[in-house]
Amino acid sequence: MHWLPVFLTVQDLFGAPQRILTTVQRPLGYQTADRHLVSVWYTQNIRRTFQFAPSAPHHCSIPSRVVFMETSEPTVLSPGGEKRACPEEELAHPIKRPRIQGKEGKNGGSGSQLSLDLEENDREEDEEKELVEGVEEEEGDGETFADMMKHGLTEQDVGILKFVSDHEGFSGILKERYSDFVVHEINKDGKVVWLNDLTIPAEEQEVPQTESEEVQVLTEEQKKQLEELQLFKNKEASMLIEVMEDTKERRTQLHKAVKTMFPGLETKTEERDGRKFIVAYHAAGKTALAAVRTAAAPRKHSWPKSRGSFCHCVLYKENKDTMDAINVLSKFLRVRPNVFSYMGTKDKRAITVQEIAVLRISAERIAHLNKCLINFKLGNFSYKKHPLKLGELQGNHFTVVIRNISGTDEQVLQAMTSLRDTGFINYYGMQRFGTTAVPTYQVGRAILQNNWTEVMDLILKPRPGAEKGYLVRCREEWARSQDPEEALKKLPVKRCVEGQLLRGLAKYGKKNIVTAFGLIPRNNRLMYIHSYQSYVWNTMVSRRVQDFGLKAVKGDLMLRGGTAHVLSEEEAVKHTIHDVVMPLPGFDVIYPTHHIGQAYKDMLASNDLDINNMRHKIRDYSLAGAYRRILIRPRDVSWEVIHYDDPRIPLVHTDVEKLEGKPPPVFPKEGKYRALRMEFSLPSSTYATMAIREVLKMDTSIKNQTQLNTTWLN
Repeated sequence: MHWLPVFLTVQDLFGAPQRILTTVQRPLGYQTADRHLVSVWYTQNIRRTFQFAPSAPHHCSIPSRVVFMETSEPTVLSPGGEKRACPEEELAHPIKRPRIQGKEGKNGGSGSQLSLDLEENDREEDEEKELVEGVEEEEGDGETFADMMKHGLTEQDVGILKFVSDHEGFSGILKERYSDFVVHEINKDGKVVWLNDLTIPAEEQEVPQTESEEVQVLTEEQKKQLEELQLFKNKEASMLIEVMEDTKERRTQLHKAVKTMFPGLETKTEERDGRKFIVAYHAAGKTALAAVRTAAAPRKHSWPKSRGSFCHCVLYKENKDTMDAINVLSKFLRVRPNVFSYMGTKDKRAITVQEIAVLRISAERIAHLNKCLINFKLGNFSYKKHPLKLGELQGNHFTVVIRNISGTDEQVLQAMTSLRDTGFINYYGMQRFGTTAVPTYQVGRAILQNNWTEVMDLILKPRPGAEKGYLVRCREEWARSQDPEEALKKLPVKRCVEGQLLRGLAKYGKKNIVTAFGLIPRNNRLMYIHSYQSYVWNTMVSRRVQDFGLKAVKGDLMLRGGTAHVLSEEEAVKHTIHDVVMPLPGFDVIYPTHHIGQAYKDMLASNDLDINNMRHKIRDYSLAGAYRRILIRPRDVSWEVIHYDDPRIPLVHTDVEKLEGKPPPVFPKEGKYRALRMEFSLPSSTYATMAIREVLKMDTSIKNQTQLNTTWLN
């Protein structure tokens, strides 16, 4: 459970409207927004049901307007200043791991979030999550969320300044439902990955299986009870199977039958009143899961020599990010998460389809999970001799629905034609730079400057803006005492970056910041310097587009066989802006020979960095650099404006619906609402956020969206 900020407009005791910021708890509970005003109740699903009721007869009336402020919240985005929240389906906390050019991130690095990010969503251990549940979030002096976010970043702060086309922007709701954002991976062969086959490979069907023989040891009644247990009828329940013929062979048959036929269930042998029982219990239950974690790994079955060691399959998931999905699958299959491999991680608030590979787990075992997992589906099985590698994919294919659009058909035509024919500036999206008043690129700059005191200060110092209460208290304690152990006591979550740095400082001392900083996972540390590279790249590209427009010019760079080449005046005439690349700063790149090359040097010099000496004394922080195309032209672009009357109906026909034989949605010629449904494919390391920004012509920053939201609320 955690607390979610919510704006409420309520009436005070004298009937005057008051706007306040409160929180509601997930998955069940309430917190009083103001003891003299209103109680907020949460039931079932945060995106489905909110009930506002007075906790005493003299309390306020039901509020007339509510705006939900949380990461990945769908919003009405309007160049004219209008923004509305849309309560439907479950909220999400997708995160993106920044990466250098050519590395794969969520949705292939294609950012998909035009919504409010209140915080980084760290993946803590279960026991830390339980500690957080009891932490009371205090709102202090009642500062509104808009006031807190006035310190946030805008696109201008990170160098995102230019648009390609001159069409007029329009408003629309992105991700009103998570099913409005569908991502299909494009594999290393350039083929879009679809889920369209749930059968197991023929070679496995031809081999006689022992499962049917094993299952014969179970009665029909036992199988029915085990199925109910498997299907979450009662996670904490267990079932006893008496061993009538008490031999080791018989007990082994029973254990194997339960685990093979009912994935997700664990078994153990117990003796009660002199009789032997096989106890079956749900591995997903809290008590059961604790027992599973301490138990020995299940015995491995023989693996056919002629079969590839890796079972490749397609994972279809709804509203869950890739790592969470892998963790769920590993628990049900009783294996470690590291037996899974994949080519890229995907966002949570979406329907995503991607390929995964599992080491020495049969397709039949994996296919059994389709019976008991919700919002998951696995299929298209095959056996191969190799795993998948991060970054192997070529990109992602997006199906995006923007609901309740305000643009005319002519505006939509102009916007989408420009996106198809010209593309969009390949900026690094706002996800790359953090969500608080201290952008990640500032920490990266301090690392490159070898200014470790500033690195420590930037990460730990108090900052304005929206943060979890315990982080605020931790920062305040650090500012007061400079004692890492005392500051750590304020943190129920120790696996966040702040907690990891404080643990390092407590262990190694404040005079050994470099070693203390090393306790932060390597990918998180590199995120900071990659963020600085991205900031420089965005800024320089905006300057390049401003000074030279959308054409190739003498002194630009292009790639030939992976090597950068400076264009001559004659060559520039033969090439277009789509051929031009710009460097991320590093020791192994060259720079444009026109004045933008000097602008790189000047920018780094203003940050006390030498562009000719980008090697760091700590090897991890040495920047080789890379090249990135200025413009990206999406492939396979198509779109249509559709009409609908019910905002709850799905507007995309999913892979699972096709497998189940459900007909595609039918839309009326006229309807209460209009939506833009677009499809396009992007290469890896590009941000879908920036493509949608080009269509809607609006600032995607949290700060701007919050201001729009406040304008609407008032």
